[in-house]
Amino acid sequence: MKKGCLVTTLFHGIIPFYDFKRPAGNIMREKPFVSIIIPIKNFERTVEKTFQYLLKINYPHGLWEIIIADGGSTDATLDIVNSWQTKYPFIKIVNVPGSLTAGMSRNEALKYATGEYIFFTDGDCAPCVEWINIMLSKFEKDPGIGAVGGEIYTLKVDKDNLTEAYCEHFKFNMVSPRYGFISEGYFPPLTDKSPTQIAGHRAYFFVTANVAYRRKALDSAGGAFWPHPTGEDIDMSLQIEQKGWRLYFAPEAKVEHMHRSDFNALRKVWYTYAMAHPALIDKHSCQKFELIFQLIGRYPRTPLFRLPFFIKGYIYIGSFHMMHIASAAFILGLAAVAANPGNNGLIIFTSAMAILALWSAYRFFYWCFFMKPGKYFFEWARMRYLTNLSFITGALKNFRKYKVLCVEPSF
Repeated sequence: MKKGCLVTTLFHGIIPFYDFKRPAGNIMREKPFVSIIIPIKNFERTVEKTFQYLLKINYPHGLWEIIIADGGSTDATLDIVNSWQTKYPFIKIVNVPGSLTAGMSRNEALKYATGEYIFFTDGDCAPCVEWINIMLSKFEKDPGIGAVGGEIYTLKVDKDNLTEAYCEHFKFNMVSPRYGFISEGYFPPLTDKSPTQIAGHRAYFFVTANVAYRRKALDSAGGAFWPHPTGEDIDMSLQIEQKGWRLYFAPEAKVEHMHRSDFNALRKVWYTYAMAHPALIDKHSCQKFELIFQLIGRYPRTPLFRLPFFIKGYIYIGSFHMMHIASAAFILGLAAVAANPGNNGLIIFTSAMAILALWSAYRFFYWCFFMKPGKYFFEWARMRYLTNLSFITGALKNFRKYKVLCVEPSF
């Protein structure tokens, strides 16, 4: 056990985690013992609500453990956790001082988890009452299922917070919209391992806000998340699949997510999400480069072309990209027309680029017209633009490090 990684208990003060014993007696053993791991760091805004929902879950308290992995909170988070632990000794705390990532905290907690199934959620999430039972029922139907994930909805903390409202409108972190509003069932297996199947629109994975793993599947994949700041959920899904396990989507096992309340924090999330994509492609993808035309067809069934290229990666061309390309071409066209006022070809080209830029902008901002309250249209548009920009710039940041080019999709 690492130095500093201790667990606080109600009756024994501070002792090593392995001193805990599972309850004996007349416990119904037909249900498996499960571990719920939650990494936290400065979650005082939401962790109280998380506990309120966790303790309403319909599962025998003698057959679970809730392991809170604290990465060095400096606010009131630990005080809140301790207040719940005094009531429920199956809540255990693993201290991970100086933790740099949520994955690092999860890995430390995994060392102490004793469950046959390992559930993951976050300190800003609220699982539904039947969360555990629904997940377990899917595992029981097929021993080849290595991971089950549920749907993720929004739980607003402040009804007047515009960032939270935007996340709700955008369906941020929802699983089914990411794949064309899929229903319950198995995720498609890995086939070609092209970049878009590793980190693009064909990358099927479960985020750690709402997923459960069979312990055997986790162990077969090395039993630990990778050390990068983000992307550990995609990497783990890929590792499990490559070991022959299957992923199953159970939307009724829902979790409500309390999203960022600060827009700059939300932008940072999108930026760091994309930063992981070059590393994922470098590790898992075959040597291919892909071009995806989002403007044609219906997402996620859009034209995809593979090109001979000396680096891995992909380029998406959607309304966000075309809005900028056409606007730049329009400005250049205006300059050319000013230098050659009688050139009809340049006039037609410039006019066409103006129309294309306006059409692309309309397509990109279309859903902002339906967001409520409507008086904040320009705020919704600003949020949509800046989050998409952060997503694209985040992926480009690691181009030099991995020699992987990722131009991310248009929202």
